[in-house]
Amino acid sequence: MYAIIETGGKQLWVIPGETVKVEKLENKEGDKLTFNALWPQKAKVEATVVKQGRGEKIIVFKKRTKKAYKKTQGHRQWLTSIKIESISNN
Repeated sequence: MYAIIETGGKQLWVIPGETVKVEKLENKEGDKLTFNALWPQKAKVEATVVKQGRGEKIIVFKKRTKKAYKKTQGHRQWLTSIKIESISNN
């Protein structure tokens, strides 16, 4: 069984036992979470926070041609890893 949940402005397709990284949530490691599923409707998705951390570094590079303008900047997004425990159809 699978479900589609929404968190952090993004929709994710999840299955039980899977670990996914989502935008940072204000929960501590070991906390239980419940998401309402977008599909199938009326389903509840239970998850556990595995760890808080940061994603891989990406390079943001801006340049204007013929203007001698270059700017390099790095970014690391805060992420939360959650493990999908169960999907219940209520």
